[in-house]
Amino acid sequence: MSEIKNLKPECLWRNFDALTQVPRPSGHLEKVQQFLLDFAKQAGVEAFKDPAGNIVMRKPASEGMENRKTAILQAHMDMVPQKEKNSTHNFETDPIQTYIDGDWVKAKGTTLGADDGLGVAAIMAIMEDKSLKHGPIEALITADEETGMYGANDLPEGELEGEILLNLDTETEGEMIIGSAGGVDITATLGYKPEEADNEGMTALRITVKGLKGGHSGLEIGLGRGNANKMLVRIVRDAIAETDARLAEWQGGNMRNAIPFEAEAVLAVPKENKDALVELAADYKKVFNDEYKGIENNIEVLVAEVEAPETWVPDEIQDNLVDAIYAAHNGVWRYIPSIPNIVETSSNLAIVAIADGQAAVKILARSSSESVRNELATSLESCFSMAGMKVVFSGAYGGWDPNPDSELVKVMHGIYKDLFNQEPTVQVVHAGLECSIILSKYPGLDICSFGPTLLSPHTPNERAYWPSAPKFWALLTKTLEEIPAK
Repeated sequence: MSEIKNLKPECLWRNFDALTQVPRPSGHLEKVQQFLLDFAKQAGVEAFKDPAGNIVMRKPASEGMENRKTAILQAHMDMVPQKEKNSTHNFETDPIQTYIDGDWVKAKGTTLGADDGLGVAAIMAIMEDKSLKHGPIEALITADEETGMYGANDLPEGELEGEILLNLDTETEGEMIIGSAGGVDITATLGYKPEEADNEGMTALRITVKGLKGGHSGLEIGLGRGNANKMLVRIVRDAIAETDARLAEWQGGNMRNAIPFEAEAVLAVPKENKDALVELAADYKKVFNDEYKGIENNIEVLVAEVEAPETWVPDEIQDNLVDAIYAAHNGVWRYIPSIPNIVETSSNLAIVAIADGQAAVKILARSSSESVRNELATSLESCFSMAGMKVVFSGAYGGWDPNPDSELVKVMHGIYKDLFNQEPTVQVVHAGLECSIILSKYPGLDICSFGPTLLSPHTPNERAYWPSAPKFWALLTKTLEEIPAK
């Protein structure tokens, strides 16, 4: 028996444990979709997969609660597939290996998938429990939230019947989220003819920046954590200028919504300059650790000799690419003027891939202000256009404007205070939530987002604070019990 099944509430952790056994990385959801349909059949509730790949479940009201408004429970089924460099885990086939470390549930060498697996597990627990008091319930478990909110974007209008939406994708217990940022994907690409490498008198070295915390590019972008791509570009630019290095390839990051914690580049350098490049890397290791003292724990800059590359990037293109990556904004752009402790606008220089005649840079820009988001996106477009790259915007979604008069939030605020004798925090969040997209299709919904406490989602250090789960469950079940009448 898995350790986490012994945690409280048992119904939540038992279902989460079952979910961890089903592969569900973004883009590969067939197994988890079938798992959820099979679960619903066993639980005796209606369920179907819609044209967008979302799973919808419906449970009738408990006796005497038929006159309540229908509540929609919403979470996303996919997880961010991040793992440690030495992990052999295959997210498309292997179960997540969980364990308990003190007050935290963690995974061995990979993301845990509590974002948003705990939300899905809570829905499963509600659907199977026949002792709870509640009005009519719908569940909307969306597909591919982490890679572009495709399930929410393609949600058919008229599919849902509910009037209240409880989004279970917030990651700090005690917070009730009533607004979130919008975002847009920015992709810069360039095709080039690789130059045949003249390796006579050259040595090939792989420069790796690693050991960073990474993190969620919405929730943790304001913590000042290092971006491996932005660190690596400083080394590469100086290596080209000071040691006549030539860039052969670059790979950093793998998810737009994850701050990249590792990046590497292969450089060819004249043999007489090898020691100078090794020294440059060592100097930057000290610089980075000094600059990020108190934020990052142990930044590594490693140099390893590798096989000579067959080609490298032509001189002019190499310089243009490196300059653009160096100049591109990363991190916080602006805080909300009226709420100065909340990030308004940011960008995450998430992925850099250069090899074999193709260069690509992928960025996620977020903002709760559409005009400022457009300003930032245009700034990034200008930066990469000057390097000769083609820039495309895609996957744009609007922000979720807060409703300070929400009846639902007032009810939940009172429930929380009665249950725990403390005030919850009601606020907006910089991370993107599907609420804004769903609200655009169902404009009459009253919405609140909440959840148990998670730290470092989108990284192999993702962990769930299990003592927060009983409070999350108590708030969820009591809220369903007190949903207003129609």
